Amino acid sequence: MSMRENGDNVTVDGSYGSLCDGTSASPNVRWQQSALSRAQRWDALGTRGGTVWLTGLPSSGKSTLGSSIEGALVEQGVNAYLLDGDNLRHGISSDLGFSKQDRERNVLRVGNLATLFADSGTIAVVALVSPFEATRTQVRECHAREGLPFIEVFVNTPLLVCVERDPKGLYARAMGGDLDNFTGVDDPYEEPRHAELEVTPRLGLAQAVDAVLSLLHEQLGAVEAAKRPTVATHPANGIIANAPPRRARARDALTA
Repeated sequence: MSMRENGDNVTVDGSYGSLCDGTSASPNVRWQQSALSRAQRWDALGTRGGTVWLTGLPSSGKSTLGSSIEGALVEQGVNAYLLDGDNLRHGISSDLGFSKQDRERNVLRVGNLATLFADSGTIAVVALVSPFEATRTQVRECHAREGLPFIEVFVNTPLLVCVERDPKGLYARAMGGDLDNFTGVDDPYEEPRHAELEVTPRLGLAQAVDAVLSLLHEQLGAVEAAKRPTVATHPANGIIANAPPRRARARDALTA
């Protein structure tokens, strides 16, 4: 069964929110409805949940940014948890490889996990390459069906910069022919078309974190921007004014 909320009203329908890939649950199981509504849980805990989804090429800085967002939120007393792509492949996605099908399955699996975190009142901070636009859209729509906020952040680091960084040596291995199906080398990365925020290496880490916190504050009202001049609403600090409505482009702030 699925519970969705409209203000203080809670409605329950006959089939639990479908998985992010649109499939149904395993056979012979039923969703065990909690005795608590989402509103009751969030009000009692004084929290609100949602998902921040960081996508970009390998070595683009997703994990660094995600860890900093998580730390900033927790310092403010906001429940947050980083779901990092590498860590998840040590556990719930350890059975998956790197074929297109397995990559899609991994993203959808993490998307479902993020909705559970968000429903509990936690800010799920997901750092995952998630290379395909259609799969990310499915995750976004999964959150929308469940009435949960979803903020997509495109960590737009140029490929050459990622190759230069290469902290794990994976680009070198892929370019040398020792590693197949590596995003950015022999597998594609489809840039987001509808991300709420785009950050580049020319934006400082602290400013990128502040931009994400500002968006969270707009959507949830549960967090505060750090005590620095915000880059989320100030064109002089690098926001391109004619960006698409759902994307704020945070660029060149350090060279202004």
